[in-house]
Amino acid sequence: MKRLKYNDIDIEQINEVTWLIPPRDGMLVPGKIYADRKMMESIIKEDESIKQVMNVAMLPGIQKYSIAMPDIHWGYGFPIGGVAATDMTEGVISPGGVGYDINCGVRLVRTNIKYPQIKESMEAITKSLFQNVPTGVGASGAIRKLKPAEMEAVLSKGARWCVENGYATDEDLECTEEKGCMEMANPDYVSYRAKERGLNQVGTLGSGNHFLELEMVTDIYDAQAAEVLGLFPGQIVMMIHCGSRGLGHQVCEDHLRVLNQATRKYGIKLPDRQLACAPIQSEEGQQYLGAMAAAANFAWANRQIIMHQAKKSFLETFQISEADLGFHLIYDVCHNIAKVESHDIDGEMKDVCVHRKGATRAFPPNHPLTPAPYQEIGQPVLIPGDMGRYSFISLGQQQSMLESFGSSCHGAGRLKSRHKAKKEGRGKDLMAEMRKMGVVVQARGMRTVAEEMPYAYKDVHQVVDVMHKAGISSKVAKLVPVGVIKG
Repeated sequence: MKRLKYNDIDIEQINEVTWLIPPRDGMLVPGKIYADRKMMESIIKEDESIKQVMNVAMLPGIQKYSIAMPDIHWGYGFPIGGVAATDMTEGVISPGGVGYDINCGVRLVRTNIKYPQIKESMEAITKSLFQNVPTGVGASGAIRKLKPAEMEAVLSKGARWCVENGYATDEDLECTEEKGCMEMANPDYVSYRAKERGLNQVGTLGSGNHFLELEMVTDIYDAQAAEVLGLFPGQIVMMIHCGSRGLGHQVCEDHLRVLNQATRKYGIKLPDRQLACAPIQSEEGQQYLGAMAAAANFAWANRQIIMHQAKKSFLETFQISEADLGFHLIYDVCHNIAKVESHDIDGEMKDVCVHRKGATRAFPPNHPLTPAPYQEIGQPVLIPGDMGRYSFISLGQQQSMLESFGSSCHGAGRLKSRHKAKKEGRGKDLMAEMRKMGVVVQARGMRTVAEEMPYAYKDVHQVVDVMHKAGISSKVAKLVPVGVIKG
């Protein structure tokens, strides 16, 4: 077998795109990383995310593997791109395996419009989207400021609240992970400060790597699946990437303080304090899960209202009917979450808590949790790239249930830190560079654009191909950006 060295550790290549780290130094299970050889060499060289994979393997109750996707890079506690499942009785819950932006996710909407029809109107539509969808740090005011009772309802009901208030349809819920609501949500465990931060932020995009993109379908790899998804070459689709905003960040911060104390209280020994955790069945563990689920519900409502606001922009800009626009949700998938799911553990179906930090569900055809419209083809996996190249739509495959707890990659993964990206962008006309790529950009400030230029990211095509070769998620279509709004 081929091997690569990480410090004094032999990492074994078990097939073209899968690597194993043998248990050592307190690891309870092996580490498993999906990457081709070139990627793996880069991962070893670039940062300490492999060390984080090994650290996660030391969490009490972890099952089978500590897993990392090909978009792996350094994160808080867990690597971004990390997946871990813990036993519901003896295992722990760790906010580091979810992240600060709880239920950061991706939503993809299709239209009946072809790019040539609106090519000359790209400036107009991106400006309208920029006006209707507040962006940037502290962005607010997409809809009215919620009353405290409405906030409680959003945290409890998620996207269902949007249906009740005219921002969504039942069809939207059917095409949203968990139908847009985690039932275990408990707003009582969300602090007053967190709720206060969210009152005026529902329907807003935020900053950093969050975006709203208009994209054109350029390549179809699976014609049958594309037909089910409603995709065709030249089509304009819209991708939204954002999460739970300041509310989710505050929930994480609040509960990290509690779980840091719980780690000591329960005598849990950890290699990294950023893996602060508590037994799932403990009071602290249950409180975090209830608050996390409430923040996840807020995020689904947030993306749903962004979609509603964006639809207004299309109708107003192009002066067409809703029937002609054909504005329909394909899917909404989250990638910073922990969920109780049933998986095969050593030949026995068992409930486990699956942490996905920068990784998404990739459930196969005929799985009970694969949405009804996609039972025959598998759950859509939405994988954004950078704002200058391309994004992909894939479908979950049966192999994901055998190898990765039904999980796949979530994006390109950063290649350069924000600081390095900004440094490289100094003195450049970044907007002109994007126009040369055929992309119209509207942004709150140049700092975010500099941090998010294409050269700051891995080539998402390589990331998606690793998952395709592994049989975890199969490619359906490639999308290229033509209009982008950012904070």
